[in-house]
Amino acid sequence: MDVWLLILRLVLAGLLYAFLAAVMVFLWRDLRREEAAPTRVNARLVVLDSDDERLVEGEVFPLQPVTSIGRSPGNTVVLPDTYASAHHTLLTWREGQWWLEDLDSRNGTFLNEVAISAPTVVSAGDVIVIGRTRLKLELGG
Repeated sequence: MDVWLLILRLVLAGLLYAFLAAVMVFLWRDLRREEAAPTRVNARLVVLDSDDERLVEGEVFPLQPVTSIGRSPGNTVVLPDTYASAHHTLLTWREGQWWLEDLDSRNGTFLNEVAISAPTVVSAGDVIVIGRTRLKLELGG
């Protein structure tokens, strides 16, 4: 009986180590994939106009791969627009293109004068309206 218990313990320990090794391999592969993906995207939002005097026409906000936009200071792009929600919208770089997603804001997010209700692809030159602020997506530069 003691021999079978010892064998069972050794088999379970071996399975545990095999599981841990598999997890490490998957994590290593994901890290390598992240290193290969571009972490810096060359894009920006340019203020076209706003009712708030704190936002100047032509002001530029560089974009990160995940850019949160809203009134709260915790956002990547802070808009001092009283019609913008604290966490209004999210602009993300994935699958080789920019995606715009409204975060259930009170006044909605508009892309080229059309309200968006689901994540939507955004292209260079598109105009995004958040509250009473109009922003244009520019790539490069």
